[in-house]
Amino acid sequence: MAYKMQISVPEVMNINDEPAYIHEMYGTKPGEANFANNVLLARKLVEKGVRFIQLFDWGWDAHGDSAGNAVDIGLINKCRKVDKPITALILDLKQRGLLDETLVIWGSEFGRTPMQENREGKKMPFKGRDHHAEAFSIWMAGGGIKGGTAYGETDEIGYSTVSGKVDAFDIQATILNQLGFDHEKFTFESQGRPFRLTDVSGKVIHQIIS
Repeated sequence: MAYKMQISVPEVMNINDEPAYIHEMYGTKPGEANFANNVLLARKLVEKGVRFIQLFDWGWDAHGDSAGNAVDIGLINKCRKVDKPITALILDLKQRGLLDETLVIWGSEFGRTPMQENREGKKMPFKGRDHHAEAFSIWMAGGGIKGGTAYGETDEIGYSTVSGKVDAFDIQATILNQLGFDHEKFTFESQGRPFRLTDVSGKVIHQIIS
């Protein structure tokens, strides 16, 4: 297996040979370290049968303590950098017949307050928002997820969930379900009892499954 990896990885990691329309589609620039290049690399890994691929993009901590962390400057720039390649990935997977069997998940560790952050009673130098765990969104595409469906709703200012509330265990149960696992039976032994990734809760969100 080590030898197979050694001879296959260099070709997979090379995006230079992708056609021009693909580079235009993703906004990639071979040789640079950027998010678009990583997204295209993710598609190549999917094609090679890699089962789990994680892309991490740093710099979304929009507290307003700097221009890069301002919602009207840094956040806009971040969105400009990720929207095109992410859209391209979904379209590319679909045109290659891979989207139905690939679950794409975009998420974060928590949401953001709907009001501007104010630390220690001091006005922040830029517009920013604080950490917020009461309401935030993730999205999924492909992998048997129902397209064009929004599930859950917040109040009018986006502070609290008013319907369709789910927690991390529900999301985990749904992901496992789409991967072909029963989250209640998928366990590991620890401290004398079987543990689940969804602990003692978690329900599959059937409303978003096609």
